[in-house]
Amino acid sequence: MPTPDRQLSEAQSLKVAAILREEIARRRISRQALAEQAKLSLSTLEKALGGRRPFTLASTVRLEQALGISLRQAQAVSAAVSAAADGVAPDGLGAYSRRAVGWLEGVYVTVRPSFGDRAAIYAYRTEIAWDASVSALRFRESEKLDAAYTQAGEVAVPNQSGHIYLVTNQHGQHRLITVSRPTIAGELYGIISTLLAGRGSQLTPIAAPIALLPIKSIDRPTFGRISPEAENFSLYRERLRRAIEEPFAIFMHD
Repeated sequence: MPTPDRQLSEAQSLKVAAILREEIARRRISRQALAEQAKLSLSTLEKALGGRRPFTLASTVRLEQALGISLRQAQAVSAAVSAAADGVAPDGLGAYSRRAVGWLEGVYVTVRPSFGDRAAIYAYRTEIAWDASVSALRFRESEKLDAAYTQAGEVAVPNQSGHIYLVTNQHGQHRLITVSRPTIAGELYGIISTLLAGRGSQLTPIAAPIALLPIKSIDRPTFGRISPEAENFSLYRERLRRAIEEPFAIFMHD
């Protein structure tokens, strides 16, 4: 027994109809001519275009073949554009709305161990803000001693893991910061996974605890390499210890 042709949802049918009307107007063809090319009755096409009946998968495929375009792909693009206009991030970043992640926007003092001096702490500025051009949160770093390694990238906030990801991708080379949801004080704790620059072109994978502290919570924020006798060293060290001791991050070892 043949399987009945699957109908598109009402929303899908309306989007296909809108694309078809645009193609008919742009190509200056009649609905009768399109129906004949797609081997559909004019009545069927008219009712679907008018929203009085849904398109079926078979009729959509016939129309695609007649016009030489993919109505379903165009529909997906249209949906993505619509989502961007509504302030929704791409699926690959968690499909979050701007309203849902507004609490994450702001300026942070980012602290991690100094890779060049084990006794010191390295601090720099990170700003997280909504970028309407990509419809997503982005982060940008500044106040770094090694300005050549200043990074910027995308922020992923998936519901499944309950964590936040600050991702840099430069020509396929990735750096990843994974942090927990903020504490009541708005602090973010987790792990940075990056590459340590050595002699010449030598690069070595390295991971370390990291903390992003709201800049407004620190009276006199300091940046750069913070030595043990410097202002804020004790505060920054206590926050880094918290990342491991609570624990917000676990480092495996023998």
